Amino acid sequence: MVTNDQRRRQLAREKFERQQKRRAEARRKARQRAVIAGAAAAVVAATLVGLVVGGVFDSGKKDNAADPAADPTASASPKASPAPAMAIDQKAKYTFALKTSAGEVKVEMDAAKTPETVNSFKALADKGFFDNTKCHRLTTSGIYVLQCGDPEGTGMGGPGYTIADENLDALGKPNEQGQVVYPAGTVAMANTGRPHSGGSQFFLVYKDSPLAPSYTPFGKIDAGGMKALEEVAKAGTADGGQDGAPKTPVTIEKGTVTRN
Repeated sequence: MVTNDQRRRQLAREKFERQQKRRAEARRKARQRAVIAGAAAAVVAATLVGLVVGGVFDSGKKDNAADPAADPTASASPKASPAPAMAIDQKAKYTFALKTSAGEVKVEMDAAKTPETVNSFKALADKGFFDNTKCHRLTTSGIYVLQCGDPEGTGMGGPGYTIADENLDALGKPNEQGQVVYPAGTVAMANTGRPHSGGSQFFLVYKDSPLAPSYTPFGKIDAGGMKALEEVAKAGTADGGQDGAPKTPVTIEKGTVTRN
């Protein structure tokens, strides 16, 4: 016969076991959330590499590019060409027009906010630098961009010089993670991960993307260009991953910069 005291001890033991199970389940879920959060952070970190180019370039020659197996922000430090002399109206607005295999993309640029960047793109476009070049990288998680402007199509090429960062405070104050939102439709400079290391590579943002305010935002994509960009993004990457060559190949057939 079970006494009242024994019954009370049994009920207390069962209550304790239920509490332990609930606590164990809570700990398991907390660990799972931590793993998911860590994975998400890893995706963002990986896609950030897509905005990093291979160093200070010597007229796009591969033998002077940084070793891609080394630190992706490292510079090979070859002799560099000087940036083009200022030759634009720094109070004017310009259009960077890209005729691509995926459709027309027009980027509105304000020279008053990013004079060195606009001047560089005008000088390069006038030489046909962007003609018949590939947009080599698409990211589909963490950040959402299509990267272009490399004459080699590898992520390691550039014009042979670098330009200063500009307009970095345009997107507001960074959050606690040191990030700001680069809104959909923004065009910004890729760089080597170091200040003032932009060349010719740039990225087109097709969906709001959180990033450190380290990439010069210098243009806005028109509605037609956004539609073309979104179609490329919808198709994803060639290998189905979150970061790689776009499944829909994008070639800049002609790139021009004109004053509005």
